[in-house]
Amino acid sequence: MPRPHRVAVVAFDGISPFHLSVPCMVFGPDMAGAGVPAFELQVCASEPGPLATTAGFTIAATRGLAALSRAHTVIVPSWRDTAEPVPPALLQALRRAHARGARIVGLCLGAFVLAEAGLLDGRPATTHWHLAGEFARRFPQIDVRPDVLYVDDGDVLTSAGTAAGIDCCLHLLRGLAGAEVAARVARRMVVAPHRQGGQAQYIEQPLPRGGADQRLAAVMSWVLARLDQPHSLDTLAARAAMSRRSFTRRFREATGTTVLQWLQNQRLARAQRLLETSSQPLEAIAAEAGFGSALSLRQWFMARLSISPSQYRKAFKGG
Repeated sequence: MPRPHRVAVVAFDGISPFHLSVPCMVFGPDMAGAGVPAFELQVCASEPGPLATTAGFTIAATRGLAALSRAHTVIVPSWRDTAEPVPPALLQALRRAHARGARIVGLCLGAFVLAEAGLLDGRPATTHWHLAGEFARRFPQIDVRPDVLYVDDGDVLTSAGTAAGIDCCLHLLRGLAGAEVAARVARRMVVAPHRQGGQAQYIEQPLPRGGADQRLAAVMSWVLARLDQPHSLDTLAARAAMSRRSFTRRFREATGTTVLQWLQNQRLARAQRLLETSSQPLEAIAAEAGFGSALSLRQWFMARLSISPSQYRKAFKGG
């Protein structure tokens, strides 16, 4: 009988309990009732002794960094201070785990740890938007993506701050156990089952409450019910009873992105869900999601997800 997938989570002195709890919740025994396969979860201390947390209590991890040598996935859930050098022992343990084939994940400020280890050189990566500028200045060899929730570059993943760590861990779970299992875990956690990594990290201003914004919300709902139809900026602005300029400005204020980008994100998400949950041919999925043709669907999948629709279906379709 094959051994369960081993997940090692790195704890350290001064850790945030929330950041530590995210991978422990997704891959830990609490989700056994959601049909999640048994993972071998290990919390590994990067230093000896009881570890202080930012909440004022201490935790005791029974394993040290040696546990990283056997893990299939290693997660660094954050880091205590971006200005503080990472201990050489932790950097070396991460490099060794990566060299033997483990997947390495840096959530939030954990991306700084992966960067110091040299695991992100020449790769795309993200971190908390508030420190993305510092991240880019300190590590110019990294292709920093400051406006996304998470970046999956195969054997190395990074995420933005706080809740984006949940999105990244659910994304990992989707690949390991399938979309339906990840959706069940998301429901247990009362979070969105799937937010694409390419979504914006944050919205600069909340959705305003005026009548114009109710019209904007109505237009967005109308579009979501008709993704199979063509939509232009002018026709959507007219439906919202706004000028093209006002509609474009209000839309960006409300969503943090452009109308076209939002529309393509929604179409891509619809196609992903159809690939996960149905056996429809690609032409039918492309038509229902608004891509027009299977060729266009393939092109968008390769450009945004670096995977073909067929490969995506094989990897993520629930059993």
